[in-house]
Amino acid sequence: MSTSTFTPTPNSSSSAFAPLQNDTFLRACLRQATEHTPVWLMRQAGRYLPEYRDTRAQAGSFMGLATNTQYATDVTLQPLDRYPLDAAILFSDILTVPDAMGLGLSFALGEGPKFAKNVRNEAAVAELAVPDMAKLRYVFDAVTSIRKALNGRVPLIGFSGSPWTLACYMVEGAGSDDYRHVKTLMYSRPDLMHRILAVNADAVALYLNTQIEAGAQAVMVFDSWGGVLADGAFQQFSLAYTARVLAQLKTHHDGVRIPSIVFTKGGGLWLPEMAGLNCDVLGLDWTMNLGTARALVGGQTGGPGKALQGNIDPNILFAPPEHIATEVRRVLDSFGAPHTDAGTPGPTHIFNLGHGISQFTPPEHVSALVETVHSHSRHMRAALNK
Repeated sequence: MSTSTFTPTPNSSSSAFAPLQNDTFLRACLRQATEHTPVWLMRQAGRYLPEYRDTRAQAGSFMGLATNTQYATDVTLQPLDRYPLDAAILFSDILTVPDAMGLGLSFALGEGPKFAKNVRNEAAVAELAVPDMAKLRYVFDAVTSIRKALNGRVPLIGFSGSPWTLACYMVEGAGSDDYRHVKTLMYSRPDLMHRILAVNADAVALYLNTQIEAGAQAVMVFDSWGGVLADGAFQQFSLAYTARVLAQLKTHHDGVRIPSIVFTKGGGLWLPEMAGLNCDVLGLDWTMNLGTARALVGGQTGGPGKALQGNIDPNILFAPPEHIATEVRRVLDSFGAPHTDAGTPGPTHIFNLGHGISQFTPPEHVSALVETVHSHSRHMRAALNK
């Protein structure tokens, strides 16, 4: 594994940050009993919030927003000022690593990410290397700034795209509907694909470890496109390289445990195999029943297992608030009885969407979701203690 030339911001050790006031999310990650089911939302800082749109307009572009420490700090905290969420997630993009590799990331308003260069032949693959983390200083400076601005309110999650998901964008040059270019390379030149994935895995591990050094209290790997792979190909080209990332990740920093989360959209089919990953939490999309997932990988009280994260359909947020509340209760109930024994680990659940929140979501509908998660999950625990 490469070593970083990045030096963390002075005073970014945990002793320089305020004590954590709400550790519910971190305890649930580690399969410890909590007073309520913690909730945060993928893409919770984003275009559905008018205050985000205002800040983005000031920044002039998405990358102008993401690369400015103060703007990135402000938009990370915006959803926490509206909703009693149990975690913050760094405002950044999953494609910062290939951008630092020299591929030239850009965003047009209303469009997805695009790279100036793609990686589709031997020459382009040969040029790839784990980037100097100094090129990503803006991310690490944002992590430290956000952690300080949170002032211990909730934990901060750092993240990266998975090696496979990064490769999809790097080979396609942008998002894709059919993944034609990346799958053509994968099937016709698996040697080149393995080279891309190996570089990506080592880069992602170093990137996440440097986020941890800068102040991230948990880290998440987004395998957003793992589910587009065939069975067999998933294990070879996605799962194996996610495992390579996790094998290099810090599990402790400054004497504090740092949980890790892996989310594979469309990955429910492979949950039994994902149970072997060296991570603490497995994220689920909305196609998987939480109770089934709990039986497969959640473990028993007192034994090993994975915490689960997810998995309500993001489109429920377009329904009236009373319908949102009904669906939230259904998802919580589907997980089953909460783990309540404070003295031993057991099956735990972190409430989230099954994918990122839509930019068209009415902000007030998010309030209904968060409030119902907290109230119903407390009610479930109270009912067990009667």
